[in-house]
Amino acid sequence: MSRLQVVSGKGGTGKTTVAAALALALATEGKRTLLVEVEGRQGIAQVFETEALPYEERKIAVAPGGGEVFALAIDAERALLDYLQMFYKLGTAGRALKKLGAIDFATTIAPGVRDVLLTGKACEAVRRREKNGGYTYDHVVMDAPPTGRITRFLNVNDEVAGLARIGPIHNQAQAVMRVLKSPETAVHLVTVLEEMPVQETADGIAELRGAELPVGGVIVNMVRPHVLDEAAVRAASGDHRDAIARTLAGAGIRGGTKLVEPLLEQAAEHAQRVELEREQRAVLMELDVPSYELPFLGDGADIAGLYRLAKELRRQGVGV
Repeated sequence: MSRLQVVSGKGGTGKTTVAAALALALATEGKRTLLVEVEGRQGIAQVFETEALPYEERKIAVAPGGGEVFALAIDAERALLDYLQMFYKLGTAGRALKKLGAIDFATTIAPGVRDVLLTGKACEAVRRREKNGGYTYDHVVMDAPPTGRITRFLNVNDEVAGLARIGPIHNQAQAVMRVLKSPETAVHLVTVLEEMPVQETADGIAELRGAELPVGGVIVNMVRPHVLDEAAVRAASGDHRDAIARTLAGAGIRGGTKLVEPLLEQAAEHAQRVELEREQRAVLMELDVPSYELPFLGDGADIAGLYRLAKELRRQGVGV
């Protein structure tokens, strides 16, 4: 069972919502889950309809069965101060560096440093243990950068370990990669059944595999129910226009005759979407990874919807 669940996806696919729902699903039955944000967008706070998250682990939800979901918005500057204290015991000197602007320089200019700090903080939470020897969190869920950046983001510690061949930086980078490239980690990609997101998902999986990072599954989000297929549209649009008009009139709908053509047009569009989605599902099946589906929420992804998605993820066994 993977203890670090990384969630990525193309923008607009609902990546953050899926990550939040997954954290709730994994916290079911008394488990403790930490939901980590690394992009500084406060997306987790918006999804859970709470105030902006500070740089501390805060309980934000209770899952079915009494489990708890904690959340953390990782700040790269604060993470660097933690790092300097942990490995170099700088203490007040580290805070002085922040005042001088050195921390801001390191996290914005130095190549890869920011991603090293963000992944390192998440992996520290995965490895952390309590005094009784048990893990602090049963699972850590990371709301990660989009698919186009996810492989480089997760693999940056390999590059750093190669540049710094000895010392604490090298050791820390290697420790992080041992977690990220182990069965403890699973990288899930969120998509919708459209050509561009599906293609980006396929490319992302190929890149992850090339970097020897563990692929979890594909989570297809915002799936709409299928009402009609092409055969049904052809049958209705043949010699049945008068029958459709009579049915509308029998239902008490005035001007039913005028509605027949618009209804058939909408039905044809629906059938076309069904066919396109069928084609995209076929592409996803060829990727040879587990695939899961979440329904489109007509009322939006509010708190109730989030728990509904969590229940569906739990039912399908995502991350379990």
